[in-house]
Amino acid sequence: MFALGHQGHTSMTDAGPIDIAKLAAWIGRQETANDTITLAPPAALSATLDRDDPRPAAGDALPPLWHWLFFTPLHRQSDIGPDGHARRGGFLPPVELPRRMWAGGRLQFGAPLRIADSVRRTSTIADVSMKDGRSGPLVFVRVRHEITSSSGGSLTEENDIVYRGAPAPGDSAPPAKPAPAGAVWRRDIAPDDVLLFRYSALTFNSHRIHYDRRYATEVERYPGLVVHGPLIATLIADLLRRQTMRPMRAFNFRAVSPLFDIAPFAICGAPNADGTAARLWAQNASGGLAMEADATFAA
Repeated sequence: MFALGHQGHTSMTDAGPIDIAKLAAWIGRQETANDTITLAPPAALSATLDRDDPRPAAGDALPPLWHWLFFTPLHRQSDIGPDGHARRGGFLPPVELPRRMWAGGRLQFGAPLRIADSVRRTSTIADVSMKDGRSGPLVFVRVRHEITSSSGGSLTEENDIVYRGAPAPGDSAPPAKPAPAGAVWRRDIAPDDVLLFRYSALTFNSHRIHYDRRYATEVERYPGLVVHGPLIATLIADLLRRQTMRPMRAFNFRAVSPLFDIAPFAICGAPNADGTAARLWAQNASGGLAMEADATFAA
């Protein structure tokens, strides 16, 4: 996390100054949600990831990161803002910057969540910070989730959300740094609007950058539809699952540069020397690093 301190730090945007001290008042805010791990969403995600799994059954362990199919946001239509997200404020602080994306996350897995479990998630705003980036102010919000289930499963997760301004006309993103060499595993992905739509539908994600091409290219000035950060992380974890069924103890990921539906990308990885962990990444069609991750296996 980039932290410049909360007290008195402000930065200008088109909508006026950002008062980081005001936003930091959200630190410690909590919300609790309850859900049930039902059969249909895992079956649908398996099909979306092009897996040949048997139909899920009650008691089956939920694969890593598939808990993102649950606790989905259920905001009323009248509460949705122009970007497809819920209007600013509420649980997350009201950051007045137009672009919002997942910057990364860290997960610690206990016993697995299982299909048919009742599950509870307690979410806490752990930190709010700001830095001045190359194209203007960046606001980072760190959210901590603690999930428990009726069968004794548990996981702890931290998500980093970054807010940033829209690019000025003519601005171009810097080239991505090269992805690592030495991949032992690789899966090539051809993203299209169907894949992105299906994942948006499964996670009830109405952010328009993932399905509304005119909005993505004309308003937020991306070159195409944006591939969801959680989808990339899920594909990375799925690559590992295709190579080994060893349960994960921890999974960390960090978004480095965005991927779009206008070009293929690759999911890659390699185990460490003693097989206790793996390094994983996503790379764009030019070999640039899009996301890096590491996984540690349970003993």
